[in-house]
Amino acid sequence: MEHVKIEPFKIIGISVRTSNQNEQAEKDIGKLWEKFMTEEIINKIPNKTDKTIYSIYTDYEGDYTQPYSTLIGCKVENLDMIPKGMIGKAFDGGNYVKFSPKGDLTKGLIINEWSKIWKLDIDRVYSADFEVYGEKAQNPVNAEVDIFVATKH
Repeated sequence: MEHVKIEPFKIIGISVRTSNQNEQAEKDIGKLWEKFMTEEIINKIPNKTDKTIYSIYTDYEGDYTQPYSTLIGCKVENLDMIPKGMIGKAFDGGNYVKFSPKGDLTKGLIINEWSKIWKLDIDRVYSADFEVYGEKAQNPVNAEVDIFVATKH
């Protein structure tokens, strides 16, 4: 667990409103990823800064047990052109705790890590938490993903 400062950034991508109740998020976010990949959304995002994919959890109604939105997309230079069917959002950045799980994405690597994070005593702010799928995440069975959790300090 490492403390980091994140600069403000902008994302364009696709989104779903979901909840962690009754494993609903697993289903909804799984479908969102499937759409992102099968429809090659990454190639439709304008003004990308690179090809790193971000999965962002935001618009929390409370803590992680309450409804929230998930946005899968890429960092962009600006939000001037948002394609139909996508959303663009600016994030303030701030103080974060970084986790870097390694393993098999097809065997629940990410949800297992979140299950551990939820049990930790972290002073969370529930503004925007996110996962970063960069170069080290290209091989799904041997991936490393960075998870950033927003904190007060």
